[in-house]
Amino acid sequence: MGDPALSRRGFLAASAAAGLGMTTLSACGGDSDGGSSGTTTIEWWNISTTEPAKTVWAALARKFEAQNPKVKIKIVQMENEAFKSKMTALTSSGKLPDIFHTWGGGVLRQQVDAGLVEDLTDRTKPWGDALLPVAKEPYLIDDKVYGIPFDIGMIGFWYNKALFAKAGISAPPTTWSGFLDAVRKLKTAGVTPLALAGKEKWPGMYYWAYLAMRTAGAEALEKAYADKDFTGAPFVEAGEHLKELVGLQPFQKGFLGAAYNSPTGQAAAVGNGKAAMELMGQWAPVVQADAGKGLGKDLGFFPFPAVEGGKGALTEVFGGGGGHALRRGAPQAAVDFLKFFASEATDLELVKKTGTLPVVPAAEKAIVDPNIKAVQEQLKKATGFQLYLDQAYAPAVGQEVNDSVAALIAGSMSPGQVAQSITKTTKEEQ
Repeated sequence: MGDPALSRRGFLAASAAAGLGMTTLSACGGDSDGGSSGTTTIEWWNISTTEPAKTVWAALARKFEAQNPKVKIKIVQMENEAFKSKMTALTSSGKLPDIFHTWGGGVLRQQVDAGLVEDLTDRTKPWGDALLPVAKEPYLIDDKVYGIPFDIGMIGFWYNKALFAKAGISAPPTTWSGFLDAVRKLKTAGVTPLALAGKEKWPGMYYWAYLAMRTAGAEALEKAYADKDFTGAPFVEAGEHLKELVGLQPFQKGFLGAAYNSPTGQAAAVGNGKAAMELMGQWAPVVQADAGKGLGKDLGFFPFPAVEGGKGALTEVFGGGGGHALRRGAPQAAVDFLKFFASEATDLELVKKTGTLPVVPAAEKAIVDPNIKAVQEQLKKATGFQLYLDQAYAPAVGQEVNDSVAALIAGSMSPGQVAQSITKTTKEEQ
């Protein structure tokens, strides 16, 4: 997602203060320089504000300009919360940048429904068709292409092999009952089983979302949103499973006030060997090493376990990535830049220099980390894909999912109340 350390710090919906501090968009739309050169200026908004991605992406823009002398790329970079706030205001104004970062899902659909986003279905053939299928799903709306991915990933459990061995756990669990048994064994061995950033809410949402997928099946989450009804038995059951986990007191001390990437937060607890596991995306190793020491060879990865009797499969994946969309009516130069960014040469550079998971199959050869390879293999054999719920759904619904699940984990809402609260907000927002 460009910047692994930032990729899920702020995937929450933009707040009502989105318009505050809004700056004037200086150059939305492909523009001529007004001189005799006929140069087209393309404005590219992205969230790669930290190194190494910031420098790598800027160099790619210059490389594209060198190959296309009559095109200038104007880069606008901002942290993702600021980006989302300004994009919310721009969507309301009806004017978007030529090229802009998107996570797909409900936010992109709102922009599409407003008539602000270019339909790329025909303009990106055939090269767009060759990208990793699962990476393209968040940007497909009514079977049309509205975004091109540059990154893809999934949520899974990152674990400390040494702490598992200390607790006598010989292999990662593959079932939910086996997972709960592993949690019990870790506690018996005096090891904190799980780290959680309870303060930030979205990490807790991962548990409920995955449990809902495993009990009801991935398609059921989409259907429940379309039907405006999350009160079905599988969704309540997902909450019951999570409540059972919470009852084991598996999280680190003070988890309800913990942040994700702070020196005393979730990632650091795992990276410093203070907790055995975290449920997190493919960026987890980078953040663990940044916030803590990192586990090196002791770090392992395994997919979210199957729930016995559930309709979901281990090959159904929960996650997301990053992509680019174009404003409606964007010039051909913007499409050319997307093609350049989705090329094998560019993807190889992104994989090698920024740790991005490849969306071009031929770029897989650049992956060297065994855990990242494991994530990639899971993605390649995925039979279903569910985008992060706080991006897949309308912003208010995504926020309610995060809030309700956080309340369940804190003990202030029941599984049934969570399902009812999400349903109520979905009906109000659709």
